[in-house]
Amino acid sequence: MDKNRRIAYLTLMDVEVKQAYSNISLNHHIRSGKPEAPAFVRELVYGVLENKLYLDYIIEQFIKTPMGKLKASDLTVLRLGIYQMKFLDGVPEYAAVNESVDLAKRYCRGREGFINGVLRSFLRAGKEVELPDRSKDEVRYLSVRYSYEPWIIELWLEQYAPEFVEELLAAGNKTPDLVIRVNTLKTSREDVKRRIIARGYRAEDGFFCKEALHVEGRGLIGGKLYNSGMFSVQDESSMLVVNMLDPQPGEMVMDVCAAPGGKTLAAAEKMQNRGAVMAWDIYKRKLAIIDREAERLGIDIVTTRSWDATRVDSSMMEKADRVLVDAPCSGLGVIRRKPEIKYKKKTREFDDFPRKQLAILSASAKYVKPGGVLVYSTCTISPYENQQVIKEFLKKNSSFSKEEELQLLPNINNTDGFFICKMKRADSLI
Repeated sequence: MDKNRRIAYLTLMDVEVKQAYSNISLNHHIRSGKPEAPAFVRELVYGVLENKLYLDYIIEQFIKTPMGKLKASDLTVLRLGIYQMKFLDGVPEYAAVNESVDLAKRYCRGREGFINGVLRSFLRAGKEVELPDRSKDEVRYLSVRYSYEPWIIELWLEQYAPEFVEELLAAGNKTPDLVIRVNTLKTSREDVKRRIIARGYRAEDGFFCKEALHVEGRGLIGGKLYNSGMFSVQDESSMLVVNMLDPQPGEMVMDVCAAPGGKTLAAAEKMQNRGAVMAWDIYKRKLAIIDREAERLGIDIVTTRSWDATRVDSSMMEKADRVLVDAPCSGLGVIRRKPEIKYKKKTREFDDFPRKQLAILSASAKYVKPGGVLVYSTCTISPYENQQVIKEFLKKNSSFSKEEELQLLPNINNTDGFFICKMKRADSLI
């Protein structure tokens, strides 16, 4: 059995059965399984995840059993096989079928004949199936074509024209650039760029941020430059959040939903490691990540603390020059990094996000000094979690005024989809 496909299968099963995050599970299985072709494993995993509903639609055309009755193991092997035949020109058809059958012999015992039959039926059909009629049901067509839950498409069609929504859906299925944030406490962008190019990578300056580099190549993370704290991985959308916060050396800055700490540490770098950064998060176990990263980057002004951001800590009232609320959200802006988000059902949790976001924002506003800055950000594209939350907050907090607002979109900006709003508190209530 091919080790690469076995590791891809195990990762996909983690995501399917255990609701694991694809990036975490994939990195774990690549480290432990040591495949011969890690890039091929990543291609298989993300290719299947990005096209899951489309692959299931294809499978449905060639089986008599209702899809809901198929075991996750059977479905995962079928998805892997059909993805290779449909999307990977470099994989011979016989190899896709034979390797899928070998997987089935190990993980779907007794079902290898069924899986072999489905895959060969797909081949006999010329690897083509007719998509749903767009003129009769646009949401259904887009859902199958781009593999998104229908409610996400309906949400975006409320905001944008169908052509724009299709661009947005396609952008979510593209592989994002690897973007790094240079640690200006230790080096410069020019120096890091020169060093990584010398190691055989391609590197281009960021589109929006002077500390950003877009890098092509694998193996950079975990190398000498990374381990010595010369850079961190961070999309430019997240860097722009900190740029809008604009923390200054010597200030008191609070990040109330801090984990895993990318924005916290970017703020400390901008402050030249002078002043104080309070990094709070409700999940205590995640704070250790921030502490480790701060040590790697040579930062010692960050203090971590476990705290529920919906509650007010009266001891911190009006003590912060700048407060960042990077609120928990639906995550619809980072689908290209976490494709499993596309398949989340619309649950009560999604409906509750705006209420929770407003509660966090309202509590955090009390920490801002008169004349201080409050920044609200999310990694989503939903106006219910973004513009409407800000509108409701400003209606109830007249001492704050909006200074700047930005909605980033992957199909327009080549960044993650982020909403950022900067507000300022009045110098006095008079």
